[in-house]
Amino acid sequence: MSSKEIQVLTPERIKFIAKTGEGHNVEFKIRIPAKAKDISQEICAFANSEGGYLLVGIDDHGIIKGADIDNSKRSAVQNAIRYISPAINVVIYSVDVDGKTVWVIDVPSGKDKPYVLLGVIYVRNGCNSQKLTTSDEIRSFFQNSNRIYFDAVPCLYFDINEELDKKNFKKFLLESSISSNISTQQILSNLQAIDESGIIKNGGVLFFGQQPEMFFPHAIVHCVRFKGTAKVHIIDDKKYGGPLYQQYIQAEAWIKDKLEVAYIIEGTGPRKEVWEIPLTVFKEAIINALSHRDYYERGAKTIIEVYDDRVEITNPGGLLTGIKKEFGKKSLTRNPLIFGLFTRMNLVEQVASGVPRMRDEMHEAGLPEPVFSTDGEFFSVKFIRPQKDDPVNLEDDPVNSENDPVNLEDDPVNLEDDPVNLEDDPVNLEDDPVNLEDDPVNLEDDPVNLENDPVNSEDDPVNLENDPVNSEDDTVNLEDDPVNSENDPVNLEDDPVNSEAIVYKLIIDKEGIPAPEISKLVKKSLTTTKRYLAKLRKSGKIEFRGSPKTGGYYLKQK
Repeated sequence: MSSKEIQVLTPERIKFIAKTGEGHNVEFKIRIPAKAKDISQEICAFANSEGGYLLVGIDDHGIIKGADIDNSKRSAVQNAIRYISPAINVVIYSVDVDGKTVWVIDVPSGKDKPYVLLGVIYVRNGCNSQKLTTSDEIRSFFQNSNRIYFDAVPCLYFDINEELDKKNFKKFLLESSISSNISTQQILSNLQAIDESGIIKNGGVLFFGQQPEMFFPHAIVHCVRFKGTAKVHIIDDKKYGGPLYQQYIQAEAWIKDKLEVAYIIEGTGPRKEVWEIPLTVFKEAIINALSHRDYYERGAKTIIEVYDDRVEITNPGGLLTGIKKEFGKKSLTRNPLIFGLFTRMNLVEQVASGVPRMRDEMHEAGLPEPVFSTDGEFFSVKFIRPQKDDPVNLEDDPVNSENDPVNLEDDPVNLEDDPVNLEDDPVNLEDDPVNLEDDPVNLEDDPVNLENDPVNSEDDPVNLENDPVNSEDDTVNLEDDPVNSENDPVNLEDDPVNSEAIVYKLIIDKEGIPAPEISKLVKKSLTTTKRYLAKLRKSGKIEFRGSPKTGGYYLKQK
């Protein structure tokens, strides 16, 4: 093949490729390897995929260093290529780029696949070349060797000038560190998103089109929130179209809206969000679903389902035969163009690392590993939500802690009939219109009632009005208080007068402690504990921070 029959790379295009980095169709080499046959593995892999360029004289960081290939090295490369069977016609030429020589090895997509190097089949997988080693991998390759990828098919009716989502395209260029000074047509050509005739491919439409669903109605994400744990009652139902990157952003935001989040405040810095399930796993799962789904299957969509106990993400298209036994270790994609575009946006950290990363994230969060279903015509992943031990519905009751052992149904205060707004007040007593002195709770039996308290008896030699322990404004150091001594024979747990002081001491010792934990430690009901907390808040000694469900009590900052 002569140079007239190929599209020779210009210096400008080589600089552009160097800046955008390696990909499905590009591999950098700083020099020809000592063993020239090593480079023939890359050539074999390109021939078994969509073709590509080996650029010699560029390092892994995209810096153009230049390279010198003398006649002996060139002959060694050509001899190594001869070990590939059937024979493939590869073109080698040099280009001067700002005074530095870059050698281009132009490999066409082979028409007689599979191509074998010394008895081994190599294929392109993301930015790497992969050797097929198992019979299943080889069988799968033979089954798909003549298949045209859905994302590589030209979309004849798409108008690039009118229907390209310019805002999304600029976002892609920004995230991919690609200069916007180059024409859109040239960028799409360099990304392999258009064919030789300038017609955009399906993958380009899905990634850059304003409304890809106008061309591919099935290429959307369907999000559903079910009540309970069965697929019966729907609470929320959303469908997201548009460019694939925007589908990812919208789907992730929808999931976040359905999950619980806690806020941790440390010092004066910004608050830290702690999600019930790490958001990283959803990023991985959604990107995988959009990249690897079978777009030839027009009767199914990518589906995200949220239940009370789990989150499931499902896409049409099961695992490719070649990686079923190597699931989580190797990766093959049905849509190399789409996968490559997500990779350029740095949304794919490393090929075949997504599944191990999801497992690690769930493990670090103390949650069960994700459950993968890889059989049949669909692929799905299930994430188990944290279990709630309390029978009360925590989604509707922000006061009730997940680990609160108190049975609110047996609590003398009827919270259902209490005019206090439980949703807005984490303590429920500070703004409660109910006067604690007139509270319908039986004050005769209430240990807080000081009139009947044996400690406050008229015959009691202790003058409570002058007692520093019982003062409303008292900030007595309980560690030095003889009444509160750890060795005092008086059982403070049974002394209602000192309970409020004990609660205050607990908060001093452990800031951020929630009401249910305080209730356990002082061995009082949750309602009684909240009364003490309300008094302490009114006196300005403590404050509540964080979300109603997961926050706690801190010393009031002055």
